Amino acid sequence: MTYYVILLICLFFTLLYLILTQPAQKSAAFLMNVGPFALIGIGAVLTLTRRGAFGLPLIFIGVTWWRRTRAMSPIAPAGGKTSTVRSLFLEMELDHDTGELDGRILSGTREGSRLSLLSEDELLSLHQEFNSDPDSLALLESFLERNHPGWQERVKSGASGWSGSADPAEMSREEACEILGVSQDASREEIIEAWRRLIKRMHPDSGGSAFLAAKINAAKTVLLGD
Repeated sequence: MTYYVILLICLFFTLLYLILTQPAQKSAAFLMNVGPFALIGIGAVLTLTRRGAFGLPLIFIGVTWWRRTRAMSPIAPAGGKTSTVRSLFLEMELDHDTGELDGRILSGTREGSRLSLLSEDELLSLHQEFNSDPDSLALLESFLERNHPGWQERVKSGASGWSGSADPAEMSREEACEILGVSQDASREEIIEAWRRLIKRMHPDSGGSAFLAAKINAAKTVLLGD
């Protein structure tokens, strides 16, 4: 038993040393990544040494902390190129290779959460919350159409019916590059190739999103001036 106590003390001072000897930003990132697992490990040791009254709550706190950190972490590209579209409430990413969509909520009741980690009921709740911003609503509906077929039957008000077009005059070159997933110095051929690949996946006639298709077309116009 004394061995476990010494082990816990050594672990605590090791973590403390690592945190204090790193720059503040790295220390915060280290704490967010390692902290949950440290709590889970300490809780497991306490539970195994018949101190479950202290160990089990630590395990619960560690697991909750880990889930919260995972939900709020930035969306990581699955590999290859990705496109990013932002609105008032959402940051949406499209994987060029797989065509998969995922989004992170930028503000509102579920700020920081990923759409892929929410249930259909939670997503439909967001549908009502995003009513004040047509762009956010259109992005959310794009995700619902791909991942929850038949969702419209559960929404009494129906879809947003977005049928407009994005205005290139209101789009910066940086935003256009993010939407097409190309670099600032991309060649004309690279821009056209990215546009063709994305518009094929997102065109409404192919079951895609009218909103995203309009954004993709506007981005091409901004970058090429056509």
